[in-house]
Amino acid sequence: MLSEMPIIVARREGRIVGYLVSSPLSAATNMPIIQAKLRAYSGSSNPYNHGPVCIAEDERNRGLISAMFQALRKRLKGREGIAFVRRDNVASLSAHAKLGMRQAAEFTHDGVAYVVVAYIA
Repeated sequence: MLSEMPIIVARREGRIVGYLVSSPLSAATNMPIIQAKLRAYSGSSNPYNHGPVCIAEDERNRGLISAMFQALRKRLKGREGIAFVRRDNVASLSAHAKLGMRQAAEFTHDGVAYVVVAYIA
């Protein structure tokens, strides 16, 4: 998986402060939560998994996610990224919306509600 798709890593003063993972859909199709996501929304031709995204707490709200997202988009131009976010994670849903991701579907897995968000790179 690591050799097939880009992973964007952000560093500040030698410390990793964030990362954004992309992976082929095939890399995680054995995971029940990914299966549930794909049943809710399978995407267009040649889509990929977007995420996870992790940002150090002291780096949040400083534009880092936008910079990493733009770097990923340049590398995957024209492909559709598909992610999922817990319905109750308002901050993450807001951050994804600000990046231009649209809500594509919803699903429930193990009693937890999720939103599928998607975008074309």
